[in-house]
Amino acid sequence: MRRYLAGAESIRHALNEGRSVRVVLVQRDDVTSPVAELVREAEARGITLWRGGPGDLRRMSRTSEVPDAIAMLGPEPEADLDGLLGRGGITWLVHRAAYPSNVGFVVRTAEVSGADGVVIDGAWNHEDRGRIRHVSMGASMLLPVLFHDTHEVLDRARHLGVRIVAIEDVGACAPWDTDLRGPVLCIIGGERDGIDASVLARCDQVVRVPMAGFVPSYNLQAAMSAIATERLRQLFT
Repeated sequence: MRRYLAGAESIRHALNEGRSVRVVLVQRDDVTSPVAELVREAEARGITLWRGGPGDLRRMSRTSEVPDAIAMLGPEPEADLDGLLGRGGITWLVHRAAYPSNVGFVVRTAEVSGADGVVIDGAWNHEDRGRIRHVSMGASMLLPVLFHDTHEVLDRARHLGVRIVAIEDVGACAPWDTDLRGPVLCIIGGERDGIDASVLARCDQVVRVPMAGFVPSYNLQAAMSAIATERLRQLFT
């Protein structure tokens, strides 16, 4: 999984140990010695460098004390389809969603919950893809986000021995009765038509998120969040 590391000196130490530092975030006008040295070393190693304002570091900080630098450690943020499905965790497949903003929220939720990556089906033009990146708040640059046909993804997942789980209101399994650990491809459907019957027929399980209100469905990323959180519970409790 991707890991968080704070402090310029700690990040430089991780670099010297050969750890997989992928992204470094510093304040753009910080010219103090530790940060300047970290920036030079990151640039020399070809590591992605983000220069933000104080608000960016504060937003990304996990403590009340804002660090002078933050880094992401982990696998490469880019991969092809087989490489992504072979990482051994959860990959999210967005099947024919209608709204790029919703897909951007999906990408953000996938990153926050530790997913390996996201695959998006559907016809998306340059403007739509830009909107996805914008709404993801930078998450799309931290993990693989690929665009492929759903059935192509299912073919590759089956070939690689990855379990296929759909989230749909016709499901017979509750999230807590579904094993979400290990290599799994989770499919969420579009806002209008959900997941095609031809796709559901190829899944190992179809999960239904419980609902108790009058409106018959959650928003796309809300249903996804329920599954992502349940997966984290299974992994860490």
